[in-house]
Amino acid sequence: MAYSPCPNDTFTFHAWAHGLLPDAPEVAVTYADIDITNGVAERGGLDILKISYAALPWVLDEYALLPCGGALGRGCGPLVLAREAQAPADLAGRVVAVPSERSTAYLLFRLWAARAIPGGVGEIRVMPFHEIMPAVRDGKVDAGLVIHEARFTYQQYGLDCLADMGEAWESETGLPIPLGAIVARRSLDLPALAAAARASVEYAWADPAASRAYVQQHAQEMSPSVQERHIGLYVNEFTRDLGDAGYAAVHGLLTRAADEGLVPAVAPELLAFPGR
Repeated sequence: MAYSPCPNDTFTFHAWAHGLLPDAPEVAVTYADIDITNGVAERGGLDILKISYAALPWVLDEYALLPCGGALGRGCGPLVLAREAQAPADLAGRVVAVPSERSTAYLLFRLWAARAIPGGVGEIRVMPFHEIMPAVRDGKVDAGLVIHEARFTYQQYGLDCLADMGEAWESETGLPIPLGAIVARRSLDLPALAAAARASVEYAWADPAASRAYVQQHAQEMSPSVQERHIGLYVNEFTRDLGDAGYAAVHGLLTRAADEGLVPAVAPELLAFPGR
């Protein structure tokens, strides 16, 4: 199993990873940035992975989307940051750093930029997400698309928020923002894996202190207060179960993106979970 070292993932999967769920299949965990797990999933490596929802069209033949353990929500979308306040149209012809070309953040950015930046940006530069804000601050890029805890810390780098991709998505669709998905090989016992993911979320909520040391061990330069805000924003009822609104958000994102020619079209049945 592979997921990121970010607090929402380590909090969510602490119980499963540490064998605290009696009926859960045993897992060996690899920690990797989502840009890496997206590529691993495309190559068919590993059994269970946290990937971007935007990467689903390339992996659904081999992997099934689990209905729990992922990251969706409201008010939690990626941000476009710059050194000073400016209009979105000012990014025309500029260099923008993004965390992954297959990330949901970048897909949301492309859907937004098609309307907000006439002529488009000049260059997209892929960077690990924790390097993006320093690169914007230091003038190495003109703007950056950031995710995760950057929502809480970008002011420390002296940056301004040019646009909120989640805000744009929610205002247009009324749907929650789909960010990170949990997928598993279709050949595995998918109901058992989904049950384990759900039980791990519920364990984390029932005893938040149990995972604290694990979360802190893997968090990247993050204060305990930012860790708590991060978890509070990204681990929510959609993490426990996508539900109708969650599935509608995922379907809506991939359908819009396919209509724009940004991703391959996905047959609705490939998104469905067995027995749902």
